[in-house]
Amino acid sequence: MSNRGGQDEPAFPGFDVLDDASRWDAVTQGVVLSRVGPPPPIRFFTPEEERVARPLVDRLVDNDEPRLPLLEAIDQRLVDNEGPGYRNADMPEYREAWRQSCRFVDEDAVERFGVHFWELHEADQRAVLEAVRTAKDWHGLPASEVWTMWIGWACTALYSHPTAWNEIGFPGPAYPRGYAALGLDSKDSWEARERNARDRVPWAERLEAARRRHAPGGEDP
Repeated sequence: MSNRGGQDEPAFPGFDVLDDASRWDAVTQGVVLSRVGPPPPIRFFTPEEERVARPLVDRLVDNDEPRLPLLEAIDQRLVDNEGPGYRNADMPEYREAWRQSCRFVDEDAVERFGVHFWELHEADQRAVLEAVRTAKDWHGLPASEVWTMWIGWACTALYSHPTAWNEIGFPGPAYPRGYAALGLDSKDSWEARERNARDRVPWAERLEAARRRHAPGGEDP
């Protein structure tokens, strides 16, 4: 089980959302199970853009083992022209924004470190991205809007995957079964129980560990 949550042990040991897949309707089964099959080929991003976009997305959400096909999910949305339905007036159309931002990230890596973004150590990749997060204007684009786009698409890809559901104890679609226990902190009998609901790592320690990981030259997770 991945350590994306920063814990040494899974919070929901033995839980696998796919154990209940038979309770879903056929359409839901098809949608969810397709996400755990062989990932589709990259079709939107060019090979050069893919080499930048893949580590970019992985660094944003600490996509470590088991490595999930997050870029493939983003690529499919771009191929299908599936966006949020709106955009900031200062930003290009989201497909063009992805292409431009991949190019600019690589330009920043070459300018700062002398090599392409995908050739950098993970800590240096984070340093390049951190410079975007803390900037105001970035290559003529509003940096905060670029960062929001990256994070939004990366998190959507991550938390649409059943492996991420297992890590957070999400039991998946409740249709047609539905929820009955609607009270505060109530759980239906089929919902996963967390091993220890208390925060086992104090917030200050987690904050300091994150600061060290994401600082320039910081340690890898």
